[in-house]
Amino acid sequence: MRYQIIKNCINQKFTHHTIPTFYVYTKNNSQCDYTAINSFHFYYKNDSSLVQVNNSWITLHLASLHSNNMIKNSTIHFLFLFILLNILVFNVHLTKSKPYPKFPCHPPHHKYDFCNKKLSIPTRVNSLISLLTIDEKILHLSDNTSSIPRLGLPSYEWWSESLHGIGTNGPGINFDGPIRGSTSFPQVILTAATFNRSLWHSIAKAIAVEGRAMYNTGQSGLTFWAPNINVFRDPRWGRGQETPGEDPMVISTYAIVYVKGFQEVDLKGVEGSGGGGKRRVLEEDDGDRLMLSACCKHFTAYDLEKWGHVTRYNFNAVVTKQDMEDTFQAPFRSCIQQGKASCLMCTYNSVNGVPACADKELLDKVRTDWGFDGYITSDCDAVATIYEYHNYTKMPEDAVAIALKAGTNINCGTYMLRHMKSAFQQGSVLEQDLDRALQYLFSVQFRLGLFDGNPAKGQFAKFGPQDVCTSKNLNLALDAARQGIVLLKNDKKFLPLNKRSVSTLAIVGPMANVSSPGGTYTGVPCKFKRILEGFYRHVNRTLHAAGCLDVGCNSTAGFQDAISIAKEADYVIVVAGLDLSQEREDFDRYSLLLPGNQTNLVTTLAAISKKPIILVLTGGGPVDISFAEKDPRIASILWVAYPGETGGKALSEIIFGYQNPGGKLPMTWYLESFTKVPMTCMNMRADPANGYPGRTYRFYTGEPLYGFGHGLSFTSFSSRLLSAPKRLSLSLAKSNWKRSILVQEHSRLGYIHVEEVPSCSLSQFFIHISVSNDGDMDGSHVVLLFSRVPQNIHGAPQKQLVGFDRLHVPARESVETSLLVDPCEFLSFANDQGNRILALGEYTLVLDDIEHVVSIEM
Repeated sequence: MRYQIIKNCINQKFTHHTIPTFYVYTKNNSQCDYTAINSFHFYYKNDSSLVQVNNSWITLHLASLHSNNMIKNSTIHFLFLFILLNILVFNVHLTKSKPYPKFPCHPPHHKYDFCNKKLSIPTRVNSLISLLTIDEKILHLSDNTSSIPRLGLPSYEWWSESLHGIGTNGPGINFDGPIRGSTSFPQVILTAATFNRSLWHSIAKAIAVEGRAMYNTGQSGLTFWAPNINVFRDPRWGRGQETPGEDPMVISTYAIVYVKGFQEVDLKGVEGSGGGGKRRVLEEDDGDRLMLSACCKHFTAYDLEKWGHVTRYNFNAVVTKQDMEDTFQAPFRSCIQQGKASCLMCTYNSVNGVPACADKELLDKVRTDWGFDGYITSDCDAVATIYEYHNYTKMPEDAVAIALKAGTNINCGTYMLRHMKSAFQQGSVLEQDLDRALQYLFSVQFRLGLFDGNPAKGQFAKFGPQDVCTSKNLNLALDAARQGIVLLKNDKKFLPLNKRSVSTLAIVGPMANVSSPGGTYTGVPCKFKRILEGFYRHVNRTLHAAGCLDVGCNSTAGFQDAISIAKEADYVIVVAGLDLSQEREDFDRYSLLLPGNQTNLVTTLAAISKKPIILVLTGGGPVDISFAEKDPRIASILWVAYPGETGGKALSEIIFGYQNPGGKLPMTWYLESFTKVPMTCMNMRADPANGYPGRTYRFYTGEPLYGFGHGLSFTSFSSRLLSAPKRLSLSLAKSNWKRSILVQEHSRLGYIHVEEVPSCSLSQFFIHISVSNDGDMDGSHVVLLFSRVPQNIHGAPQKQLVGFDRLHVPARESVETSLLVDPCEFLSFANDQGNRILALGEYTLVLDDIEHVVSIEM
């Protein structure tokens, strides 16, 4: 394969100022994004530079380089690149020669106690730690751990990515072996729009099988850093696309379902697995063994890349106790307590003045209060930012010491490698601090079976290339796109189109001709498919013009070509919106409007088209397209986000009526006026006195363009309440009665602390409903059950989601379902002190146009 250096990409992205990143692209890649096939990370230290290439560490001595200086001499620059390209070619050959990964406990090193599978995992972990020297222990504090030949320990790369498919971002992944691509599922924000738990679980399982198959071919690790479960708090955030949206309950549910599906996989039905009908991979006597490790990130209050002079590396997120409890922490608590995640990633930013990876109180809470027993990794070089950006410590040694003691077990990057030894020599780090970190790290590796001998003979050995890019997984990706695409507008039932009435179709827009638009953290898809290609089988003649040279659309030079084909066509589809040049990691938006001249392009085509046009929006973040919502010449609007490699087919099937759209927006779409709100303000609650409108549907007091849960269908549904309680009586523990009375005396409305309810599970109740499809087309309906608190308690949400489900309802038929409501968890919210409270009185439960009152009493 021919590799090419794109010089314009050099020094484009920095994790911090001493770490420029050079990207190497294959001939198939032409843009500077984060889906590069291979990446080189340069780490400068005095006269030495560490270079990371496909899990190998090579030291290049360049006396002219210094810790904070870039390469300025062009001769050295190109010499550097020449050396790296040769290293890459050599490394590719090494990768292709490994049918299975290297593993510990290989003869003659199999007689150590840590290799004895009959011993408990804690015993084996302690045995291994006892054999390591101080230097060897420090080597394990980086994502790329060096080998220790005397103990038979191979190197290991902790960093692999699996956000919506196996991604190329992490150095633990490569597609240069027997497996050349993996299933590219829709970006998470679109998958979240399906509101389909079983689909989420199936996707996580499919990604896990492909991940384990790639491990077996020596092309990935066993530890993956996904999912991203931060709250999509601000519509300008470049990584909101990676999240399940803005609602803590939806995010929490997604986290639980993803982690469970990813870490524990059902062998039954997996192609080529030889599962033999086993119900689960993990038998009951396997305890907490893992197939793969999932990581909940980024802990916590992380949702800003770059806004003005503030970056994620130096941002101090000032968060109230109230917002911390019922917004930012809720998904992580669920991910750990119910999802049983084996990894947690601490973030770059500070929280209330303390860098997250150095916040002992924050990280202790995870272990003591939530029972977390996995490992905690920093985001990449987040330990370095403690000193270099936050200026929280006086020396690098202090930064690595405070992070390790706070509970950060491993540093993505080399900062701990470079400074931990001197911190140890200075006495700021003790050996027991190192041992504690290694206990968590090794425990996860042992749970993964990494020390159980040859993986070719293990219980997951049969996973291989035959389990990747299967027809089953591609159909699953297609189904996810079909279910997630949201119909925002459909005047006079303009859609679906009758293919018999379409002889010529014009498709305009640069994103229509992009191969497999997957968003951030995308891998190499099984098949490169463009949105445009999805329409070929439906229409005899399909015309395309970019209209804009790129998504930024800073020129109108391409307008005339678009106008020409629009005049010729029976129908016009304009694919507008965002791509990774507008929103991504390290890059937030400043405006919610369509980029550049896109709005002009849309209105120009709407004016000259024979019939009203169809507007298709790409991108993960909300866009203010109020002009299109009001324009009768724009009949239909669909949001496809980043639909993955099957997105074009899914979109065309919806437009021509082979599929009925049923997706619902998992986040609020604001108007451009919202950009007046500082992105740095973390407050969720509105502050009318200061003109602050609040954030997300739970607290936003302004008028949105489209609300959370908005989404249309080609058919119509009606709901009917079958049964629900009218009164719920709660009893308090006697020891808390006096305290509760005192609290209520100071409250005009009355409430109780959730912690005072002795058994919250006893207060759960069901809402039984029936959903009817009143139209002539089969369809899926997303049921969203909201609650409103009894009266206006200070800080209470305007409404909040308490249950959801997705139902497929055939035409002219009805389907029944039940939603379980947990009052302590989903009817409660946090008070000013960050304590969960449950208001007393009449709650209004809202489902579609149904309202039902439930009275909660003591």
